[in-house]
Amino acid sequence: MRGWFEGFPRPAAGDLIAGLSVALLLIPQSLAYAQLAEMPLITGLFASAIPLIVRAPFASSPYLQTGPVALTSLLTLAALQSAGFQSDNPEYAKLGALLALFVGVFRFLLGVLRMGWVVYLISGPVMQGFTSAAAIIIICSQIPKVLGTTTVVPDSSILGQAAWSLTRIDQWQATALVMAVLTVVLMIGGRKLHRLFPGVAVAVVAGIGFSMRSKNPGAVAGEPIGIPEGLPSISLDLPWDQAGALVVGGAVIALIGFAEPASIARVFASEDGSRWDSSRELISTGVANVASAFSGSFPVGGSFSRSSVNRVAGAKTLWSGGITGVAVLAFLPFASILNPLPLAVLGAIIIGAVYTLIKPRTLIRQLRRSWIDALLTWSTFIATLVLAPNIQWAILLGVVLTGVVHLIRPLKLELSDAPLPRPAPDGALGSLPVPTATTKVVTPLGLVWLGSYRSFDRQLRSLAAANPGDSLVVDLGTDSAIEPAIEDSMTALADEITPEGRTITVGTSE
Repeated sequence: MRGWFEGFPRPAAGDLIAGLSVALLLIPQSLAYAQLAEMPLITGLFASAIPLIVRAPFASSPYLQTGPVALTSLLTLAALQSAGFQSDNPEYAKLGALLALFVGVFRFLLGVLRMGWVVYLISGPVMQGFTSAAAIIIICSQIPKVLGTTTVVPDSSILGQAAWSLTRIDQWQATALVMAVLTVVLMIGGRKLHRLFPGVAVAVVAGIGFSMRSKNPGAVAGEPIGIPEGLPSISLDLPWDQAGALVVGGAVIALIGFAEPASIARVFASEDGSRWDSSRELISTGVANVASAFSGSFPVGGSFSRSSVNRVAGAKTLWSGGITGVAVLAFLPFASILNPLPLAVLGAIIIGAVYTLIKPRTLIRQLRRSWIDALLTWSTFIATLVLAPNIQWAILLGVVLTGVVHLIRPLKLELSDAPLPRPAPDGALGSLPVPTATTKVVTPLGLVWLGSYRSFDRQLRSLAAANPGDSLVVDLGTDSAIEPAIEDSMTALADEITPEGRTITVGTSE
């Protein structure tokens, strides 16, 4: 890490504004995601304070915001329940902290060993199927809260409880449903008014106001929440005797949970024309998770919504995330003002945050475009729903299937005069140009992932050499997130053929 902190930037005025803007969104979200992991709500605030401060000097992306996120919270719940621990266990919160420690140590070691590439063992189609199904599970877990059906169905899965609540119309609580709908409207509609409209904060204030004025606040999906005041205490008092039961879950979360922040950082870096360091990002999120463990919280990840707010609000340096953490830390002594917040609002906050992860158009297009991609996407999608909440096994199934498909059907690049796909959303190699040379489309038949990048590079160079007068557009189909080694090979080839008046770009039919 020699020279790591040399020339470390000073905070800019935009960092202060961005950091505080994100804190307004993070505070209520952190409570909702703690609830999703079935952790004490205060631990969500703990996970949003010290981890963000400690991470800032190590970060690679100036925009990426760390903290509690929906997918990592669901994975936390899955890892703990798979190990036989339920939320009524008196050490449940400490078990979550121990899990965060394992996640942090695994990511830190992967980063130090420059093994950021391992996250791409999970192919694009597998992640598409997994995230869509995981979002459905997350939404289903909140349906009883937003409908006010507080009765818990014994020995029922998340999907089963959601189905039970949806079919018991006579038990719906109108007040809870109205508040949930208003929360989602404020979140979605507010963004259309202005990208920085604090829809979540407005919904929280409205929910607290209603609860305080209501003679029967329990009518809003159960009793309002209760949050103690106080700062987190740094402690190593963890249930070390249970380490063996959690180490595998920690390794799974370390890999799967890193896919989200890696994707976020790559998108922003591509849009800015800059580079980001996946190994350094592993170190920074590893440090954040270790800090989360020692401050009594649970695993944390990267948030696309908060990172977007951070960027739009004017973040310039790595300090913006640290400022967010300081703001949450300063709020902790006054956290009890959130006690009257109804559960229906928290449930709606989660639904409003994750519904965009469901990609029905992508799932359908996979069926039409490639049977290989469709097999991986739909197998992972179905397995995730069936195995919930033990969703980590669905990802492992997807990884195994990826390897099998790669061996049975090796990657082949096909050249054609097909209509040009549109530019990839992340603009990995720039927007589609209008070159003087003729342009042909390169369509990958098979998987473009970590295991096929050498074959991809060899075949692409062969096509470029065999067609000296043509520019090339690589059609990624529905997957615009390519492995860095493949992007690097395309960039190197683009540099070589640019003097010839030709280009090579990325397109997507998504």
